[in-house]
Amino acid sequence: MNLQDYLRGLRRYWLAVVLMVLVGVSTAFAWTALQTPVYESTASGVIQTRETAEQGGALYGDSFAMSRVPTYLDMATWKRVAEGAAEQLGVAIPPEALASRVTVTNPEGTAILKFTAQGSTPEEAAQLAQAWIVALGETIDDVEGGTAGQAPVTIFAAAAATVADTPIFPDRRTALIVGGILGLGVGLAFVIIRTASDRRIRITDDIESRVHVPVVGMLPISDAFTSDRRLFDPHASGGKTSGFAVSESLRTLRTNLRFTSVDNPPRTFVVTSPLPGDGKSTIAANLAATMAASGENIVLVDGDLRRPTVARTIGLPGGAGLSDVLAGRVALVDVLQKAPNVPNLFVLTAGSIPPNPSELLGSARMRQVLEQLSAHATVIIDAPPVLPVTDGAVIAHQADGALLVVGVGRTTYDVVHSALATLEKARGHVLGVVLNKVPLKGADAVPYAQAYRRDYQPLDSPPQGASTDAGASAPAAAPVTPATAADVPVATAGDSLDSLFSPDVEVDKPARARAKRRAGTW
Repeated sequence: MNLQDYLRGLRRYWLAVVLMVLVGVSTAFAWTALQTPVYESTASGVIQTRETAEQGGALYGDSFAMSRVPTYLDMATWKRVAEGAAEQLGVAIPPEALASRVTVTNPEGTAILKFTAQGSTPEEAAQLAQAWIVALGETIDDVEGGTAGQAPVTIFAAAAATVADTPIFPDRRTALIVGGILGLGVGLAFVIIRTASDRRIRITDDIESRVHVPVVGMLPISDAFTSDRRLFDPHASGGKTSGFAVSESLRTLRTNLRFTSVDNPPRTFVVTSPLPGDGKSTIAANLAATMAASGENIVLVDGDLRRPTVARTIGLPGGAGLSDVLAGRVALVDVLQKAPNVPNLFVLTAGSIPPNPSELLGSARMRQVLEQLSAHATVIIDAPPVLPVTDGAVIAHQADGALLVVGVGRTTYDVVHSALATLEKARGHVLGVVLNKVPLKGADAVPYAQAYRRDYQPLDSPPQGASTDAGASAPAAAPVTPATAADVPVATAGDSLDSLFSPDVEVDKPARARAKRRAGTW
């Protein structure tokens, strides 16, 4: 982990940090509201000899008064002073508790005593400070004069006690600042811990350095893919998350696969994932369509004999398929179908659901089928996830390589390591990892494709929002609709794979019905 990872984590969990700060501020505010306020008031008293106060003063009297300051400072803390103040205020408070609320100080070089008192209200604090001065004067008379007014030196009130407007406790502003800082600290600690312990796939550099497998493609999150529409149509989607980013991502994946092994390019490869829900079937179908768009023959094989989805994705009827071919019920050429609206793409559906899919997929007949297909086209196999069942690893052993699809922000590194170990034990060659559902904004965003969207538009269509020469909007491509058994071209039983992949092949439409009858059911 480096600083950039933590900054990315801060962007990812910024809302949690904000919530923590708000919780801290709210807690501080609630705490201040529950506290009893404390107000502070200060009164001043001057120490003078009685002769000085009555006759205008003399130097001797001032010096004598100054010498009594330390004595009166200590005397101000006596219990009898506190009792006298309590009697004047008419309160039944223990002297010790009352004395703890009063502080007496002496400014250096003066004969002045400052009495600072605290109370629950401004008036209470002012009255306590004033009463303490009076009680101290009475104590001085009792101790040094014997009777009231006989002491040679006494204290006179010089300044009335001030009435405070705001309490000294609690300090709401300081409490809110401290609460916000504590909340921020807790939020940052949460971000650090969450980021350090996060095992989910996040960015390309992370997975390449941790699992030592190249990332051959990244597909962004797009509203073009739904549960009912998995085959990407750039003309049928709109908005920032559509067309360009997905199209270029699929083309990049196609290009990277062609250069994985220049001397011995793979002719048969498996598209699988560690767990269900990572989008491997969608990527397999769209990758097949993208590669077929470049002009080469592509065969998409539904190798998921437990939960097949290819037929529904492409828009083809089910019926006989791979499992029937492996069981010897039909010939391969009889069940291989051409995808509607996607030239050069052929589809071999899963067929009937067998009770032993792993045995069929690992059979010698499966290898023969792949060899026959790869002699005429590039074969892409949609395989089951490798961790829940063994089918994916079995097919990977039969193919030239495997693509592992992982969901960004969903799949963890532990799961990826387990999936790679499973493929390695099955002697499957991993061509690379495909990151799916990459966000286009946020902390884990890959927005590079959107930056070029305006500058690079398809040559056969105007930019989005522009009009054609005739003044009308460019027509959208026809959506993929499910084909019926009568509409899907299938070669006759006498045809070979050579004739099927020939562009001039004549299609016998009733052949599919005959293939279904030969396949029967399990």
